[in-house]
Amino acid sequence: MHDRSNIARGQWGESRARRHLERIGHLIVDLNWRSPERHVLGELDIVSIDGDVVVFSEVKARRRSGFGGAAAAVDERKQQQIRSLAESWLRLNGDRVDQVRFDVIAIDGVHLTHHKAAF
Repeated sequence: MHDRSNIARGQWGESRARRHLERIGHLIVDLNWRSPERHVLGELDIVSIDGDVVVFSEVKARRRSGFGGAAAAVDERKQQQIRSLAESWLRLNGDRVDQVRFDVIAIDGVHLTHHKAAF
């Protein structure tokens, strides 16, 4: 069971990350996207367009910076899940996509760090 404060923090973090991406020129095309393909689990936090690149951004928000900070939560297993979701998104939406990028937006306390091409 999720703690309500953790859910609220996650929602706050995703909203802040979305505003950050818009401020630097990204066009947001999907938020909290879930695949209709039953075998693909999880969700993509933010899908955006940066120039001619489709960007899949994973957002992690933590109250305080611990070992490795919020970005450390995007481990190999999570990266693979995001890749699978991105493949599903591209099958359904990406008929003219040439380039993709995987970013991590980490928020430790109130400090936001945007890791471009994180994996």
